[in-house]
Formats: sequence, C-alpha cells, structure tokens
Amino acid sequence: MKKAIKKIYNGDLFKEFFDNEKATGLILIACTIVSLIMANSIFASQYIYTWHAKFFGESLEYWINDGLMTVFFLLIGLELKREINDGELSNVKDALLPIFAAMGGMFIPAGIFLINNYGTVTHSGAGIPMATDIAFALGILSLLGNRVPLSLKVFLTALAVIDDLGAILVIAIFYTKTIVWMNLFIALAVFVGLLIMNRMKVRSLTLYLLGGVVMWWFMLHSGIHATITGVLLAFTIPFCHGEKDSIFSKLERALHKPVGFFILPLFALANTAIIISSNIGETLSQHYSIGIALGLIVGKPLGIALASFIAVRLGVCKLPADLNWKTVISVGFLGGIGFTMSIFITLLAFDDQTIINNAKFVILLSSLVAGVLGFLFLKTTLKQATIESTNS
Repeated sequence: MKKAIKKIYNGDLFKEFFDNEKATGLILIACTIVSLIMANSIFASQYIYTWHAKFFGESLEYWINDGLMTVFFLLIGLELKREINDGELSNVKDALLPIFAAMGGMFIPAGIFLINNYGTVTHSGAGIPMATDIAFALGILSLLGNRVPLSLKVFLTALAVIDDLGAILVIAIFYTKTIVWMNLFIALAVFVGLLIMNRMKVRSLTLYLLGGVVMWWFMLHSGIHATITGVLLAFTIPFCHGEKDSIFSKLERALHKPVGFFILPLFALANTAIIISSNIGETLSQHYSIGIALGLIVGKPLGIALASFIAVRLGVCKLPADLNWKTVISVGFLGGIGFTMSIFITLLAFDDQTIINNAKFVILLSSLVAGVLGFLFLKTTLKQATIESTNS
C-alpha cells in the first residue's frame, strides 16, 4: 500500500491535480463570499438578474449548469478513468478502503435525509448530502501544509473521486423525469460509435470532441441531464499507460485550469446568489434543512469512518501505517463539504425556488461547519502525532 501511495503521489499529474484542486477550493470560497455579499446588498436585483438574463432562449445560469458543467464532468470522468487504469483504484486491494469509505459516506447521509423527510414532498433531496466537493476538501487539507501524510491526501482524493461517481449515477438514475427515447438512443449510438473509434485506435482528439458535442445535444433533449455526456465522453477517449503526450493526458491537463479557475468559479457565483432570509431559524427547522445538515455534518464522518472500520476489521483491506482512526474521522468531516455537487443535485431535486434557495443556504452553512470541524480535528490529531513521534 505504501509503495503504491508513493508511486501515485510522485507522479507529476497527481501533484498538478492536488495543487490545482487546493487552489480551486480557495477560489471557490472567495467566489461564494462575494456572491453572498452581492445577493444581499443594494445591488442584489441587478446581480441576480445577470444570472437569469436570456441567451439563445435560456438563462445564463442554465448554460453554466447544463453546458459548462458538462466540461467539469468530462474532467471528473477523465480523473476517474485514470484512477481506474493507473491510480489508487487500479489495484483492487488498495482501492477497497476508499471504496468502502465512499459507500458509507453516501448511504448513511442519504438514509439520514430520508428519515427526516419520509412522506414529505422533499424526500427527493436524498442525494444532496451524498456528495463531496473535492476542490473544497483538498483546499482545506492544503491549509495544514506538509504535516498531512501522503497516504491521507491520496485517500481523500480517491474517496472524493468515487463519491463523484456515486453522485453521477444518482443523477442519471434518480433525477431523470421524462425520457425522449429517440434522442436518448441517438446519444447512446454516438457513444457506441466513439467506443468503436477507441477500439480501432483512432487518436484524433478533434473527432472525439465533435462526437461529444453531438452526443451532448441529443442528451440535452432526451430528458437525461446533459452533464452525464461529459463522463461518457471521458470513457471513450483512449488511455495510454505512461504516455504524457497521449490525447488523454493532453486533454486532462488542458482542462484543469479552465475548469478550476473559470467554470467552477462561475458555477459558484451563479448558484450562490442566495438572498438570506431574515428568519434563519425557520429556514433551518425545515425537514429538508435538518436532513441536509445532519447528513453532511454527522452522516458523512459517521458513514466514512464506520464503513472503513468494518472493512478493516473484516480483513478486506488495511489502514495505511501512517494513518489512524482519528485521521479517518477527520477526513469524514472534510467529506461533509458538499458544495458543488450538493448544489447541483439540489437544482435537479426540487422545483420550488424557495426550497432551492433555502437548501443552498443550508448546504453552504453545513459545508462550512463540516470543513471547520475537519480542519480543527485533523490539526489536533496531526499535532498529537508529531508530539508522540518526537517523544519516542
């Protein structure tokens, strides 16, 4: 396990990925603060109108969420494919710990939400507390500097990638309302065609991207959320072990900065333009608010730590030597930073704009609490480990 971790971390791509993600996390925090201030200032009406202004018949917010976010999902798909082929998930034994942790971190928060919303109109929001925002989580982790063990960085990264896959499946399966089968079949036919190109060893990135645009258009008009196209496209692009100049590696590198420094900040600005209610107590007392808050703040660390503990006790996998259960619990709290994916699922789960705005506010508040708890808990744990190491 330790050799595998060093191999992964020493790769230039992982370092670049980690550095980009932690920088993106800090930028997202800044964008969120700016957006909240603007939405609750004297410029609120103009600011909110900007995101709802019409372009080609749809709002700017729509094109960000259904168009640009497809590129974000493409990058998620590429990262997932790399992890499966040449990363933490390529070795089944090494992958089992983050897989079990991610599953616990998805099912228990969803269960907590359903318990609080059973029989209500908001039960469809069960997917909201299942997600982890990898950029925010790694951004918080980066604040602790070199004291963070390498295995912890890799564990959190793998956990968040698997978590994203779970969120993608949830979106595809549970948040599709009406399907236009002809458009869906055409989109899937394009997907199959791209897979055939892969098998035929076609290495033209332009052809794959053009096919991806066609697939996106038909998926957009099929009823399935168009952003799923990004993940499907990622799995059609040829992956070559150890080739830094492959079209896969070139595309992955080319997307990191536009996604991290343009698309996600735009998403944050557009989707956190929330007018904070004067009656915060009423907002926080709603069934869906309690479900989201308990899911992210309690369910995430409980699910991640409990599933990891059960897997290790059963002998399915091992805990890395430089980690302990306190650090795993700390990662669990960082996993409670939902933000991007949680807000994204909120937009799909609810139709009532008041519920959407309130849910966004609770996601932000819960993510803040989870992030602060994770940071403080991990800081204390690492400090204790340093003292114990010095004394011994």
